Amino acid sequence: METITPERRKKILRVLFVSLLLDLISFTFILPLFPSLLTFYRSLEKHPSSVLNRILHYLNAYKSSFAVPINEKYDIVLLGGALGSLFSFLQAIASPIIGRASDKYGRRTALLWSMCGNIASVALWCFAVDFRTFLLSRIVGGLSEGNVQLATAIATDISTEEQRGSTMALVGACFSVAFTFGPAMGAALANITTVIANPFATAAGFSLLLIVLETLYLYFQLPETRPAKPATADSKAAKKAAISARHTNNPLVLNLIHFLFLLPFSGMEFSLPFLITSVLYPDHSSPSKLNGRLLGFVGLIASLLQGSVVRRLPPLTVVKTGVVSSTLAFFLLARIQDTLGLYCAGALLAVTSATVVTGLNSLGSFEAKESNRGEVLGSLRSWGQFGRSLGPIVFCSLFWWAGRETAYLAGGSAMLGVTLLVFTALRPPQFEKKTV
Repeated sequence: METITPERRKKILRVLFVSLLLDLISFTFILPLFPSLLTFYRSLEKHPSSVLNRILHYLNAYKSSFAVPINEKYDIVLLGGALGSLFSFLQAIASPIIGRASDKYGRRTALLWSMCGNIASVALWCFAVDFRTFLLSRIVGGLSEGNVQLATAIATDISTEEQRGSTMALVGACFSVAFTFGPAMGAALANITTVIANPFATAAGFSLLLIVLETLYLYFQLPETRPAKPATADSKAAKKAAISARHTNNPLVLNLIHFLFLLPFSGMEFSLPFLITSVLYPDHSSPSKLNGRLLGFVGLIASLLQGSVVRRLPPLTVVKTGVVSSTLAFFLLARIQDTLGLYCAGALLAVTSATVVTGLNSLGSFEAKESNRGEVLGSLRSWGQFGRSLGPIVFCSLFWWAGRETAYLAGGSAMLGVTLLVFTALRPPQFEKKTV
C-alpha cells in the first residue's frame, strides 16, 4: 500500500463517494417497484405449484393467524417485505466472509469481486421474465453486496482517529442522497417499457449500466488501502499486543446494540405503508405517493444533517442523539392522527437515519486493529443485518395481532432499552479523552 498523503486521501474519498453514490442509487431503483414487480409476476404464474404461488400459500397461512384480518391488497407488500428480509439475512451471512477476505486479499480485490456479484445480480433482473429468475437475482445480490462495509473499512484505513467521525458521515451521506433520489428515478424509468416480456427492463438496464460504470471506475481509480502486514519476525508480537489490548467499547457490545437497534427500527420503517394506508389515510386515492413523499422528506433531512452537523460531532454523541430521537418517534407514531404528526415523526426518523449506524461504524472502527478491520466491521454489519432481516417480520406481526398503538409502544419500549444500553455501556474513544 502506498503512503496516504492528504492529497491521496482526498482522491480516495472522492472515489469512495462517487462509487457509493452510483452503487446505492442503482440499489434503490428497485425499492418503489416491488409492488408492481410482484403483481406482474403474480399475473404470469397461474400454476399452483409455481415458486411464487407456493410462497403466497405460506404467506396466506401466516396471515390467517392474525387477530385482525389483512386485506388481500397487502399480499404484495408482505411478499416484498419477505424478500427484503431474505436479502438482509443473506447479507448477514456474507458480510463476515467478505470482511475477512478484504483483510487477507486486500480491500480493492474484495470490492471488485463483490462488484462482479452485483453485476450478475442486476443482469439476472434484466432478463427476469419469471419470478424464479427474479428471486435468484435477489439471492445473488444479497450474497455479494459488500460495497458499504468495504467502503467503511477503506474509509477507516485512510483516516486518523480524529477524522473517523466525519469520514463515516460522508459514507452515511451517500445513503441519504441515494435514498432521496434513487427511488424516484427508478419509478420514472419503470414507466419506459421497451421489452414486453420484462416491462421493467429499462430500469434494470439503467441500474446495470450504473453498476458497470462503478466497477470500471473502481478498477482504474481505487488503489489498495489495506495496511501493510508486519514483518514475520514481528507478527507474533503484534498478535500478542492485539490480544492484550483492551477495548474502549467491546465489539460484542457494539454488535449487540446494532442488532437490538435495527430489529425494531427496520420493522417500524416497513410498517409505515401499513400505517399510512390502513390507519391514517384508508380512503386516499394514492397512498403510495404519500409514502414516497414521506421517504423523500426523511432522506433530504438526513442528508442535510450528515453533511453539516453529524460530521462535526463525536461518534458517541451521534449514537446517543439518534437512539433518543428514534425512541421519541416510536411513541409519537403510536398516537398521531394527521399529516403534521406524521411529518414530525418523519423528522425524528431522519435524525435517527443520519446518526446511529454512522456513529456505530465510527465506534467499531476504533476497536478494529489494522490486521482485522474488515472482519470486525463485517461482523458489526452482519449483526445489524440480522436485526434488519427479523424486524419486519416481528414488528408487522405485532402490528396486525395487537394493533398500531400496542406495536409502536412496544417498539418504543424496546428502543428505550437500547437507549439505556447506549448511555450506560458505551464510552467515548480514547482519542476524545486525550483531547479533552
